[in-house]
Amino acid sequence: MTQASFHTLRDRLANDVPSGGCDDAGARRLWWAALETLQQTLIGRSDQHQGVWLAAPLPALYAPSLISQLRGWVWAPESIERLTTLEMTLPGSGSQPIHRFERLSLMEEDGDDPFLLVITPQLQVALALHGEDGQRQLLMRCDTPTLSDALALIGRRLRDQNPDQAMALQQELELLGPLQSDERWSDRFWPQVAERLTGMAPSITFQAASDTTKPVSTEEDQELSLLEALTHEVRTPLATIRTLIRSLLRRRDLPSVVLQRLQQIDVECSEQIDRFGLIFHAAELQRQPGEATLARTDLGEILQSLAPGWNDQLERRGVSLCLDLAPELPMVLSDPRRLEPMLGGLIDRTSRGLSSGSRLDLVLREAGARLKLQILVQQPDRDDSTRAGQPTEASEQAQVGPVLSWNPSTGSLQLSQHATRRLLASLGGRYRQLHDRSLTVFFPVATDPDPT
Repeated sequence: MTQASFHTLRDRLANDVPSGGCDDAGARRLWWAALETLQQTLIGRSDQHQGVWLAAPLPALYAPSLISQLRGWVWAPESIERLTTLEMTLPGSGSQPIHRFERLSLMEEDGDDPFLLVITPQLQVALALHGEDGQRQLLMRCDTPTLSDALALIGRRLRDQNPDQAMALQQELELLGPLQSDERWSDRFWPQVAERLTGMAPSITFQAASDTTKPVSTEEDQELSLLEALTHEVRTPLATIRTLIRSLLRRRDLPSVVLQRLQQIDVECSEQIDRFGLIFHAAELQRQPGEATLARTDLGEILQSLAPGWNDQLERRGVSLCLDLAPELPMVLSDPRRLEPMLGGLIDRTSRGLSSGSRLDLVLREAGARLKLQILVQQPDRDDSTRAGQPTEASEQAQVGPVLSWNPSTGSLQLSQHATRRLLASLGGRYRQLHDRSLTVFFPVATDPDPT
């Protein structure tokens, strides 16, 4: 008898559910929003210390308070060797792991669409992505018959793969008692997912620009899936820390030195959230090139509004910023929501590792049917004669995975040149690396709409 495939599980979850209409990128944004919604619900419940979770093809839960309490089973590709056992240690717990989940092998016929099944005394729910491209959908089921069938399918799969683990799961479920999920939770779930999507989804747009990049290989797709999961795992706790910090900043009774430190932490959290957000979008774009959609954008206004924050960031590195914008510049075609963190990433990339006393010049000029944005590096200890023959930033980088590179001169991971160029292309920009870290990006000028 062949092992139960997770295709069968997803088909069961999709039973009696209308077909979807999303592309893959949209469906995955729904998946991340659903994970955040479910985890926040679980964290807020008093019974969060009891329960089990089962997931594929990567760990879906990332909140430490949940992973440390709930017992988990994860099916993952054989190529992800580091996932053999995940052990997490919380501060104050010493060197002993507080929990770990069991790792099992994913079969080729299982597919790579994610699913997550969580069973606790008061809340039981299954999440999964399902459907072909163009008919993708997020499935959420919390009705007892569907969950019972899902657990039966997973139990059969475990018995075929590892009878001891099948017995362990059965024992855990018996301790939890009969399924009695709150099916009304779905009435609250979907509005909360929609709220989270407002902070994730791309903006409403008016003009499309195609990207004809070739699809990635299966092995690269698995690496990108893991990178997406890791970046999401990093951003979520940082966002929680930032929220807590901002609640403290509203207090009037804190010493000025404490407020100053909290503001520094807030800024650092924001910078890292944006940085890992760019990595996430680069991985998403590498996996699913699709089409980029662009809107009329005031690039000059964006630069002026972001310059004070960049100036503060650069001052901490001993670098100054000079903004040189031509007057009365036309609009460009881009996605302003994603362009802002992308520009911040270019500033961070260009300034990282510069010597104290250096300066960044941001120059924006018209160049025919485009606007030319230049980020020029001025270093006091390097003139043109010493600069000649020096390796460029691009030549110093070593590729690490599909979208990241290692820069030995700064000792940091960053987006590769290829990923940077692709991200900017999705925002309407044409990227060109110059000597000594300087760079140029061309954005298409938006033509005036026809009068109506």
